Amino acid sequence: MKRKTLDSRILTINTGSSSIKFALFNAADSLTRILEGTITRIGLPNACFQMKGVDPADNFSRIVAAPNHTAANNLLIDWFEKHIGLDAKVTVGHRIVQGGLKYSEPQLITPKMIAALRELSSLDPGHVPEEIRSIEALYRRFPALSQIACFDTAFHHDMPRVAQMLAIPRRFEAQGVRRYGFHGLSYSFLMEELSRVAGPEAVKGRVILAHLGSGASLAAVRDGKSLDTSMG
Repeated sequence: MKRKTLDSRILTINTGSSSIKFALFNAADSLTRILEGTITRIGLPNACFQMKGVDPADNFSRIVAAPNHTAANNLLIDWFEKHIGLDAKVTVGHRIVQGGLKYSEPQLITPKMIAALRELSSLDPGHVPEEIRSIEALYRRFPALSQIACFDTAFHHDMPRVAQMLAIPRRFEAQGVRRYGFHGLSYSFLMEELSRVAGPEAVKGRVILAHLGSGASLAAVRDGKSLDTSMG
């Protein structure tokens, strides 16, 4: 792939417990996907780096050495630097699984936020620490990049309190232990697509949404607001 010279680009990164998924979009006029890819099976001997671009010549799938997320991040960043170029015209958006009580809107990532996310790691030790590693790896190589956190819990942030409560002593709730709900970025996308495909009236009233994958959940929505979700 030749280095891109587009005016404005958005790189999205979804860091999971054993994978990193990413996509690059041209955002100069309308959002157009340039490429997408994954590094999967991180921590296993047969980790796989896959890429799919607009040009079929850019497509590849290869076995790589990725014994941990640090190695996977370095592989990915090396590839970005060589083939794409990451500069001030690129904005990076990260899917952050857990936003806790504090974060309910996309925000610019700062050192203060990183410190807050470390404190939230105990609520999701399988995702948040690796998401922090991805953010910090990019900062070390490209400190001028703007990085934005998009929180998976944000869609459910204002659920009715009865939907937030767990059957545990209230003193734990004061420490932030509650039902947060997840897959919120997926649900936000589904609501936008429902409105686009079926019209604005379709998202009014009562809607049941399903996120189906290795992790699956349902959400009950009324007038665009989450009322309850099956994943706490």
